[in-house]
Amino acid sequence: MKVIQFTVPVAEEGSVVIQEDILPYFYNYLHRHKEAQLTLIIKGEGTLIAGSYTQPFKAGDIYVIGANQPHMFKGDARYFENLKEKNIHAIHIFFDHDNALKGMLALPELESVRKFLQLTRSSLQLPAVYEEKTAVEIMRLCKLTGAERLFAFMSLLTYFSRQVKDWKSLSTGFLRHAYSESEGLRMNDIYQYTLEHYAENISLARIASVAHLTTYAFCKYFKKHTRKTYLEFLNEIRINAACKKIINGDAESIASVAYATGYNNPITFNRVFRKVTGMSPSAYARQYRFGQENAQRSGFISEWEEVAL
Repeated sequence: MKVIQFTVPVAEEGSVVIQEDILPYFYNYLHRHKEAQLTLIIKGEGTLIAGSYTQPFKAGDIYVIGANQPHMFKGDARYFENLKEKNIHAIHIFFDHDNALKGMLALPELESVRKFLQLTRSSLQLPAVYEEKTAVEIMRLCKLTGAERLFAFMSLLTYFSRQVKDWKSLSTGFLRHAYSESEGLRMNDIYQYTLEHYAENISLARIASVAHLTTYAFCKYFKKHTRKTYLEFLNEIRINAACKKIINGDAESIASVAYATGYNNPITFNRVFRKVTGMSPSAYARQYRFGQENAQRSGFISEWEEVAL
């Protein structure tokens, strides 16, 4: 497998192309395209990889993926168990602001939009407070065609550039690396293997063999392309999975979450969780799953707090 150069379907739609996916699972390959991409997740969850950045995604999330940014919405494994079920629903809006829309964006009235689009090269996530309004606008765009769609989309970009504050950058803090064909093959294999086997004991020798490199060469290769060690990346994937289990109530205790995500003991899990998220597992559970009163009454939370201490 490789970083696939995805071709956006044109279908004579013009400069702003909309694709609505109602499918058993998300497109399951690391890919890129020359168009930037605005995505609304209506149904489904999993792990988003954008460049070397990883985080969970869920229904309601809205992302702007930069042009030529390798990315993948990796759905949960359960989506592949029943391929007759429509497990996911997403709307993607593709636009080529460096070519097709370049002339229009050169207008002085759209200076704020031009500056905003420069920020999207590392990909962004819309803050939750703006999701509901934006989701309505995206779904309205699906019903428009031609000039009406173009002008409505530019109005949405203007809203993004002037009124939306505190965009979340999906960046690791360095310029995006342009993968070659062979590099893309290796990185995709590394990502796919990690996402599928994170709960296991993945040694450096094991993952290096997936990339067809020696352990020493793999460590240098991965650090060069992601600016992080493989262990840091693996911990991010594991903690992302742990966060989903906490939110969904898929475990009975801190120990069960730790073991289910590849950690041998709760103490190590707690330490890594704090490092990745900036808070303890118990604090995360209170913030995202329970109200304060439920947290005080719940034996589940009490056990997490005891271990965290």
